[in-house]
Amino acid sequence: MASEQLLTVFETKADLYQHFARMIADEIKQNNAQNKITRLILPVGPSRHYPILSEIVNRERISWKNVHTFNMDEYLDWQGRPLPEDHPLSFVGFMRRFFQSIDEVLRIPEEQMHFPDVYQIDKISAQIQELGGIDTCYGGIGVHGHLAFNEPPISRFHQVSLEEFANSKTRIVPLAPETIVMNSIRSLHGNFAEFPPMAVTLGMKDILQSRRIRLFCDGGEWQRNALKMALTAAPCIDYPVTLVRRHQDVMIFADKETAEF
Repeated sequence: MASEQLLTVFETKADLYQHFARMIADEIKQNNAQNKITRLILPVGPSRHYPILSEIVNRERISWKNVHTFNMDEYLDWQGRPLPEDHPLSFVGFMRRFFQSIDEVLRIPEEQMHFPDVYQIDKISAQIQELGGIDTCYGGIGVHGHLAFNEPPISRFHQVSLEEFANSKTRIVPLAPETIVMNSIRSLHGNFAEFPPMAVTLGMKDILQSRRIRLFCDGGEWQRNALKMALTAAPCIDYPVTLVRRHQDVMIFADKETAEF
């Protein structure tokens, strides 16, 4: 797929966030009109579209009663345990606060929010399969091209083939040094010591089996090379996002600043 077919560029980040929110709202709205279930993989990075989405949902009375959401990932502490939901970096806490911002009559039922669980590692994939798969995977791209926390595996001793990586399952992963540095700068003022060193992530298999993949990039200068690789490079483990180039229905959206490469 040619890169010009993959990428849509928006003039400003505000335009990008508006489009992101509108896309999710319209997908749910359309499925509701057809009395169809909506099954989404959602990120907490990027995240600035969520207040806009909440406003649209409440204003247009878009019900989430027939929606199932699956979070991409979650940070873990040094012992591999999930962060408390009231921790500022907890993705579960973030999503619960988002859902609370939706009017109660429209709000998603508790049992239809799905999060990766370190204590039941295969549960989320089983839930996806029970529901018939994912309609759309929404996400971003990490500094070295990771999707969710599917980071390039680095080991002196164990090698993973491209096909093994493409079929990876939900798992616990150590975060790469680049991810810790970049994400701590963005969220903890560069306090590396306080940043969670591990995560639990959906595998590439669940992401790549989604019917549609929609990626949004708002990182500016730090994200340009990862975006360029996503658009131009052959599938490779060094930049996991390149695997989406095998997918039949993928779109990438970026603001003008991020797309200047």
